[in-house]
Amino acid sequence: MTKKANYFRKKTKNWWLIDHKPRWGLTLQGWLSILLLTTIVIWLIGSQLHPFLAYTAPVKAEILVVEGWIEDEGLVGALTEFRRSNYQFLMTTGVPLDRGMYLSEYKNFAQLSAATLITLGLDKSKSIVIPTPEVKKDRTLAGAIAVQQWLAKNKIKITGMNVYSDDVHTRRTWFLFRKAIPESIAVGAIAHPSVRYEAKSWWTSSEGVRKTLSELIAYCYVRFFNWQA
Repeated sequence: MTKKANYFRKKTKNWWLIDHKPRWGLTLQGWLSILLLTTIVIWLIGSQLHPFLAYTAPVKAEILVVEGWIEDEGLVGALTEFRRSNYQFLMTTGVPLDRGMYLSEYKNFAQLSAATLITLGLDKSKSIVIPTPEVKKDRTLAGAIAVQQWLAKNKIKITGMNVYSDDVHTRRTWFLFRKAIPESIAVGAIAHPSVRYEAKSWWTSSEGVRKTLSELIAYCYVRFFNWQA
């Protein structure tokens, strides 16, 4: 029997169109293991990715920092947070407006959001406007550095600050502020939830998919490659 098998192998090697080669293949258990692993990964992405990026972990703080580019509904949420907690000041950050600047009395998002908050009822004496220099990239980092420089210039001593941002952008904001602000100051984060899609089923909305996946890429970029840019 062995001689026959060897003869057959030798013979098939001489054929031009057919060749016999042994190969490795997955068993049924192997395919089931891959299916199980794939299911677990999909479940983790679907259930854990959004809350990871929409990071909320406030600390005891004297200052609430609001990214000025967030929408008006986010500013309403920020004002609610300011009134609910024992903050001393509310800071707004923001780069120059990218549209309507020549028609508006406000030249940057820091001024625009501060004016909106004051109109909504914020005590003007509690508002601090921190314009961010115009930059081509890394706007969030530029805003964090501007806050750090303002604190140092004015010799403001605080023990903590919370950054208030939009939905899945918050993890990246918190990471960059934590890097820019001195370690003696605790940095917390509060994510304003989106009203355009359900966070628990973000993958069922085109905007949810677009925002969540793009923010994941952006966070990985600053986290592992370019937060110092």
